[in-house]
Amino acid sequence: MAKKSNHNFPDTFPTVGMSRWGQFQPFSPISKERFRQLSKQGLAPQPVRLGIRCTMYHNSELHRWLADPVNYRADAVQSDVVQGAE
Repeated sequence: MAKKSNHNFPDTFPTVGMSRWGQFQPFSPISKERFRQLSKQGLAPQPVRLGIRCTMYHNSELHRWLADPVNYRADAVQSDVVQGAE
């Protein structure tokens, strides 16, 4: 028997703070892989690596991208890396 998902996604996305892909996914018009490709090109918000398995995005940048995805340009093309997270 398939397990039912009990995820209750909010109707709005927070404007401050940081979020992982799973929190942002319900609001994204594209797939995770396409978002990753756009991030690498500087056409979507840049990921912030907090560790090997933890990547987050600034909510303010995600909102800026959602408002105008075609004309969005990231300020810095390289990802932020928290020092000492290795």
